[in-house]
This record gives sequence, C-alpha cells and structure tokens, in this order.
Amino acid sequence: MKRLLMLNGPNLNLLGKREPTIYGNSGLEEVETELRELLDVHGWGLSCFQSNHEGELIDHIHKAEGQFEGIIFNPAAYTHTSVALRDAISAISVPVIEVHISNVHNREPFRRESLLAPVCWGQIAGLGTIGYKVAAQAFLEAEK
Repeated sequence: MKRLLMLNGPNLNLLGKREPTIYGNSGLEEVETELRELLDVHGWGLSCFQSNHEGELIDHIHKAEGQFEGIIFNPAAYTHTSVALRDAISAISVPVIEVHISNVHNREPFRRESLLAPVCWGQIAGLGTIGYKVAAQAFLEAEK
C-alpha cells in the first residue's frame, strides 16, 4: 500500500482554537480524518505526526525514506528559521510538499521567506486546511 506522511510543526496542535480568523475552526484531528478518507478511496494510507520540537520532526523526515511516497509538511514557524529541517529534506529522496493554512505571502514580512521551499517539490499556501487535500491530490496524480 502506498502511503503519505503528514507532518505538522509547532502550535498546530492548537488548530481550531488558535486564531480561528487566520487558521479556521477545524482541529488537527478533523483535518487528519478528512485526509485519511480521501486517500483511502484511492487505496493509499496516511501516517500523521505533530510536534512542537524540531528534532522530532527531523527524525520523522529521516525515517520516511523508503516508507512513504511523499510528505505533506506544515512546518509552521520553522518555515522561516530552520536550516536543520531544510537539510533533513535535502537528505532524503522522498518528495515533500510544504503546506501553509494561511497565505504567508500576505502576512508579516518575516513570514514571506521559506527556507524549506527551495528543497521541496512544491508549496501550497492560503487555501486553509484544504491545502492538505490539494497536496495529497498532487501525490495521487503524480503516481498515475
């Protein structure tokens, strides 16, 4: 069975509670369930992991090699600060799509630069939690 890994970075455990005008009302478990249902229809599996700790995210990226067809990754604030996550993505052959719920390009200037985007297969921003499904659909289409 083909599988995707969905990684979520710091503060996304508060999704649905934290700044709902920016990030919406759906909780992370709801987003995971919807994504799992979409992938299940196509015979794909999904593993999910959220952490507020950079090293744990790096460990999951390293372990993805040979186990997943792709990674859907919302690195949250680490997008703008983590050379270590960039290096982890560069070190594996598994394609990564960077996802942001808000339009980071329409927010504070410091949020507009992603250290990770240049080493990712793609970036999706500003579509709300639908962005996770768009990323999954990209992986499904790439396998055809």
